[in-house]
Amino acid sequence: MVTRLASNLPRISPSLAAGNLMRLEDEIKALEEAGADALHFDVMDGHFVPLLTIGVPILEQTRQLTRLHLDVHIMVTNPDSVALHYLTAGADTLTFPIETAVHAMRLIDQIHEFGKLAGVAINPGTPWQATTAILRVIDKVTVMGVNPGFSRQKHIAGTCQTVAELTKHCLEQNYNHLCIQVDGGVGPENISQLYDAGARDFVAGGAVFKGTCSAEAYGKSINELRSRCLPK
Repeated sequence: MVTRLASNLPRISPSLAAGNLMRLEDEIKALEEAGADALHFDVMDGHFVPLLTIGVPILEQTRQLTRLHLDVHIMVTNPDSVALHYLTAGADTLTFPIETAVHAMRLIDQIHEFGKLAGVAINPGTPWQATTAILRVIDKVTVMGVNPGFSRQKHIAGTCQTVAELTKHCLEQNYNHLCIQVDGGVGPENISQLYDAGARDFVAGGAVFKGTCSAEAYGKSINELRSRCLPK
């Protein structure tokens, strides 16, 4: 049975790509102790996005190190072909780009048959309406707040409006199962607006990783992000 992500509580998912990859085990343990809700795992293929990052072998080892939810975003040109590798390696949620999926509905079914959560991501230049046909069966929509490929970019204006429009549509259609995530440029200065617009899951890079691998420092950053979303 697939566990749905929808909730009113804010979820903070630190992006491992923004951490110190030479000390990945230390980073994972610190984030676990700090109370992160999930670990966000960015897979980049050098084609769909400019850079190459971590892949299946690192995901397999990460799965062995932690029981935290592994939120895997495959930013690749061939998600239909490689999805099974990441599901087998330990992804709990597998998110793929709507722009490159050949058979999105089939891919969602494959992820669900594996007992995992399925997500779809939309780039800033892609209208949220591109996801309309799959919203009733998808578990999560990731609205990119930056053009994917590099960490610590400036948040793109208009992301909040996209989240608000998508939220309104989901409420009108009674898609109460659906979680909206924002990935890119999320920080204390904008997370409350994104939360008010309907986002509930937030990928955080620079807002969490500030040069020191410390559970105390990470916990302070994570709690600050959460507190910005909750009523005073």
